[in-house]
Amino acid sequence: MSQRQVLQVFEQYQKARTQFVQMVAELATRPQNIETLQNAGVMSLLRPLLLDVVPTIQQTAALALGRLANYNDDLAEAVVKGDILPQLVYSLAEQNRFYKKAAAFVLRAVGKHSPQLAQAIVDCGALDTLVICLEDFDPGVKEAAAWALGYIARHNAELSQAVVDAGAVPLLVLCIQEPEIALKRIAASALSDISKHSPELAQTVVDAGAIAHLAQMILNPDPKLKRQVLSALSQIAKHSVDLAEMVVEAEIFPVVLTCLKDKDEYVKKNASTLIREIAKHTPELSQLIVNAGGVAAVIDCIGSCKGNIRLPGIMMLGYVAAHSENLAMAVIISKGVPQLSVCLSEEPEDHIKAAAAWTLGQIGRHTPEHARAVAVTNTLPVLLCLYMSTESSEDLQIKVLPHDSKARRLFVTSGGLKKVQEIKAEPGSLLQEYINSINNCYPEEIVRYYSPGYSDTLLQRVDSYQPLIN
Repeated sequence: MSQRQVLQVFEQYQKARTQFVQMVAELATRPQNIETLQNAGVMSLLRPLLLDVVPTIQQTAALALGRLANYNDDLAEAVVKGDILPQLVYSLAEQNRFYKKAAAFVLRAVGKHSPQLAQAIVDCGALDTLVICLEDFDPGVKEAAAWALGYIARHNAELSQAVVDAGAVPLLVLCIQEPEIALKRIAASALSDISKHSPELAQTVVDAGAIAHLAQMILNPDPKLKRQVLSALSQIAKHSVDLAEMVVEAEIFPVVLTCLKDKDEYVKKNASTLIREIAKHTPELSQLIVNAGGVAAVIDCIGSCKGNIRLPGIMMLGYVAAHSENLAMAVIISKGVPQLSVCLSEEPEDHIKAAAAWTLGQIGRHTPEHARAVAVTNTLPVLLCLYMSTESSEDLQIKVLPHDSKARRLFVTSGGLKKVQEIKAEPGSLLQEYINSINNCYPEEIVRYYSPGYSDTLLQRVDSYQPLIN
């Protein structure tokens, strides 16, 4: 056999390997092929190709593995059991940028499924190497590493702490200052995932100077970046008064209110969530939001969207109103009650109705004047129907029924009981049953007193009364 023929054998072998990994990587993009690939033992065939002498074969083998591991936790588990992770970690440090991106993608795809799989990545020493990749010259490598770190940190506080201990936070803060939008997004998302678990982890992100850089990006025109920035600030602000005040001190008001009018629904939702997380802590922080025009802006936002996008705004109004009579009155003056009444009537989901009922309760519970503001919007019949409906969840029913004597008294003094008596219902109808249930919460003479025509009946009795004169 000539030298040329010998070389041809190697060329053909290389061509076949290249074709194989490319085809597997392509097939792995379609869910219907996954089971067949798995049953054919694709994992054990790809593993040696990660060590191939040809760089493109290595990269494509890693890409194929990442796509498979991304699909479900069984395949991700197979990557761990196949002892593939140590090889990837080794290559992350040694190989070119294309391989680094592919290897980081596999780590992310494995780590996303469960804390156990994420822990397997930590155990094989991947964090230190991923953190080194955050300093890589290539923005794509930084992005892939930030993504993997965020997916590991999101599961729980222990994994998040491991990411912090590896030194990721200061480098992620540098990444949000890079010019590439995609890198900014992923770095902000990773900071959000680290911050969410505890005040201590959020403080680590704050100490690295993240808040000022995040706050500057609230008005960035890219909606996906805005979503992540608002989410990260929410996850910091939610833990304590101190952390919420630090977010406010970055002068996010009134700038953040423009996000409530954004075309992107998730920008709206995340902006409402951020405002809610600040409002819940103290009356002073709620007052600051009121002064910035935040309550009116949130009410407008609730009116402009539907479903779960409304939920944080509804809750935010409840937190504001709960703090004091004056703050509850601010919600009333900004026409919050009619908007909440609309949510109560038109939202199909029980948890959203329950939130609206809870918020109306927080507004109405302070004084008869507050309670009247809730009663006059004709909300009470709606609440009554919701309470009695067999389809309503227990949570919703608890939010709706006035269980304590103070609430029952307010229901009377605000004109609520009188309004219920004015509802015209067919005898024996479901609505009549609901009315009877409410009336049963009160003494009979009170119900009679507030029934239409009762004063006329009393006057007739006065007219027909024959006094006993000696």
